[in-house]
Amino acid sequence: MEITSNEEIALLFEKQKSFFDAQQTKSYDFRIQQLKQLKRLIKENESLIYEALYLDLKKNKDEAFFTEISILKSEISYHLKNLKKWMRLQSVSTPITLWPSKSYIQNEPLGVSLIISPWNYPFQLALAPLIGAISSGCCAIIKPSEKSKNTSNLIANLISKYFDASYISVVLGQAETAQYLLSKPFDFIFFTGNPIVGKIVMQAAAQNLTPCVLELGGKSPCIVDQDANLEITAKRIVWGKWMNNGQTCIAPDYIFIHEDIQETFIQNLIKYIKLFYSDSPENSNFYGRIIDEQAFARLNELIKHSNVVFGGNTNASQKFIEPTIVSSNINEKVMEQEVFGPILPLISFSKIEDCTKYINQNPKPLAMYYFGNESIGKDLSMTCSSGGFCINDVLLHVANHNLPFGGVGNSGIGKYHGKESFKVFSNSKAVMISPTFIDIPMKYIPYKGIEFIKKWIIK
Repeated sequence: MEITSNEEIALLFEKQKSFFDAQQTKSYDFRIQQLKQLKRLIKENESLIYEALYLDLKKNKDEAFFTEISILKSEISYHLKNLKKWMRLQSVSTPITLWPSKSYIQNEPLGVSLIISPWNYPFQLALAPLIGAISSGCCAIIKPSEKSKNTSNLIANLISKYFDASYISVVLGQAETAQYLLSKPFDFIFFTGNPIVGKIVMQAAAQNLTPCVLELGGKSPCIVDQDANLEITAKRIVWGKWMNNGQTCIAPDYIFIHEDIQETFIQNLIKYIKLFYSDSPENSNFYGRIIDEQAFARLNELIKHSNVVFGGNTNASQKFIEPTIVSSNINEKVMEQEVFGPILPLISFSKIEDCTKYINQNPKPLAMYYFGNESIGKDLSMTCSSGGFCINDVLLHVANHNLPFGGVGNSGIGKYHGKESFKVFSNSKAVMISPTFIDIPMKYIPYKGIEFIKKWIIK
């Protein structure tokens, strides 16, 4: 990976400042043109994208389409369809005390933005925020993860081919490169990663009072109640948990399983693991790999300290970890950190209040899942705080453009997707227009008529 020097970054930052100041990015026609250009970039290079994702994560082509390409294409289409409406001035009422002024809200781009993206969905999570930057009228510098080097190099090559670097560009490098980028006075920072690095980003942003969105993670819980449809529940959890080898920020991190159905549920999980990935997942075309040796070692250590119910086999040279189910409790090592891998802890419960108590006593998760009675699920969505919540399914809320996506507390700050992406890169400016054909005297010293306002207008 070719590392971008600090001198190059400094020059690039100044070029983007100048480009934004030229006002070109603010027009509707320009934004539409650039959104279409981004869609062309994806459409014309799909085979290269699939190849890079396979090299980094052994990601299956169909899974790559489903979780990376299709999400981006549909998101761009949604912005193309709705951008004109979002850009309109929004008239709001004006109190009679301010008559005859009129008021409206104007969404203006924040300016030059920094997007720092992760390695687990390296193409989608680098370009999804970029869609919001483009539609809002911002410039953007993207810093993709150094861990997914093949995809990061491809993103850098494609962005330089399809866009003017003074408008959108990619910076490559290690943590030191990210630290230098964070020292620059960007107008907005969008970060996707873990809470530890998120705190570093927020601290750096504070030095320049730069607004930021942090898309983080955490231990997303799943509750499987005694009246759940175990066949469908197991099928959906296996799909959501082991997609991308468990390296998904909204994957079910652990399962609270009702004690009366635990054994049957485990058998259903095993059934669908074998159905999806065969008896030999290491040879399956649909089963990916751990991103690097460091992540492999951490996950392997968790397995060694767990009570393995199913799986547990590993191959360090291939960065392979078999789909693994462990019987756990809330005090074990696997519950101390986000798993972010193909290990699924199961914790038995008898009273659902024990589950909610544990969830509410720990950092707020990015997602929460419940399988069982819909009305109980709705009650739980009110009882427990989380970035997103699904009843009788997993992950799917992320695919709805009409739903905001993001965390709360330790799992993130700010939302995006759909209109939220446009809004988060924008400043909602309050605008008031006051005519000069009339001038209300009571607002001036000595405030004649103020008693009338006190008595009749302001109550």
